[in-house]
Amino acid sequence: MPEITLLAVAQANPGYAFIYQGGGPVCRTCPYRNACLTLDSGRRYRVTRVRPVQHPCELQESPAAVVEVERIPRPLVVEAPIAVAGSSIEVGRYACRRVDCPNWTICAGPSLPPKQRYRIEQVDAAPAECRIGRKLRRVEAV
Repeated sequence: MPEITLLAVAQANPGYAFIYQGGGPVCRTCPYRNACLTLDSGRRYRVTRVRPVQHPCELQESPAAVVEVERIPRPLVVEAPIAVAGSSIEVGRYACRRVDCPNWTICAGPSLPPKQRYRIEQVDAAPAECRIGRKLRRVEAV
C-alpha cells in the first residue's frame, strides 16, 4: 500500500524527492490534514505517482495535488558495531560541534530529527571520519 500525501502542484512530479518537515499552524484546521500529514518528519521521500485530484492548500497558498510517495534511503553515520545491513536502529543527532567534519551534516546536523527508527539498507566498508574520535560507519537507511 503506497503512502499518500499532498504536495504543491509545482512539486508534484514523479521522481521529485523531498524531506518531509511536517505541517504548520494553519494545518491544524485544514479539512485535508488527515491525507496530508501522514508522513514521518525528517524522512526522505520520492514521488512515485501523481493522482488526478487537487485540493486547496492554505500553507502553500496554491493548489496541492494528491501524490503517492515512497521512502528513500538517506545517508547516516552510526556506531560501527551496530552498522549491520538489514538491522533496525534508532538514530538521533550526535552531540558534536565540529562543523568542519565532512560527516557533520549526516551525524549532528539540523536536518536530522532528534531520534528516529531506521532500517539499514547498505553499509560502507570503510570507517567514517569522526573528528572527535568515535568509531563510525556511513550507512544508507530508510
